[in-house]
Amino acid sequence: MSETVLELENVTARYGRIEALRSISFSVQAGQIVTLLGSNGAGKSTTLRTISGLVQASGGTIRFMGEDITRMPSHDIVARGLIHVPEGRRIFKGMSIRENLELGSFTLKDDTERRRRMEHVFEIFPVLHERQHRDAALLSGGEQQMLAMGRALMTSPRLLLLDEPSMGLAPFLVREIMRIVERLNSEGVTILLVEQNAKMALKLADYGYVLETGEIVIEGDAPTLREDENIVKAYLGT
Repeated sequence: MSETVLELENVTARYGRIEALRSISFSVQAGQIVTLLGSNGAGKSTTLRTISGLVQASGGTIRFMGEDITRMPSHDIVARGLIHVPEGRRIFKGMSIRENLELGSFTLKDDTERRRRMEHVFEIFPVLHERQHRDAALLSGGEQQMLAMGRALMTSPRLLLLDEPSMGLAPFLVREIMRIVERLNSEGVTILLVEQNAKMALKLADYGYVLETGEIVIEGDAPTLREDENIVKAYLGT
């Protein structure tokens, strides 16, 4: 049996009086790509933010590698290897690409390991290597997404939360980002993916959950969801 990396049990989250998540429960197994689907406002990004500690759960339990992280500060969650790449990239402008990447390993004391991780990131994202001394503000949207993902990899994540990595990108860049997601997973990174492009997400994923107004309404393995008439009509545009 595979190891359970992440488990949510009856998790609720609020923004003031608004209940954004309503007792959701799901799990992610080691080595999987799991995708969260749903329309805008369904609670997908809130789910990731609650897992990573940016939003405080108002009820339920979140476990990472068997440890309860529900009330844990976000920096302690990061230190355990759960890394969130938020929507909008959030790179540090005014700093070089290399400096942005180095910030991803700020807790690492071993310089040899830091260099090894940097080389790995540059091998995956050659454009970042070519432009490593340029201001990150000068990057295109696709390059900024690559930088955000590369910075996350500098932590050597056990679980990567990706929020809308293809948002605002040209189709050829979307394909490239998804190819990289697939490669990272093949290298052993477990991934929880929020993605508006449901058709592409379900091609990559092993399993999926559909959120509506803060509740999980459908779940199943990705091939089954791709054939589900309700999913096709609502999210796959056919």
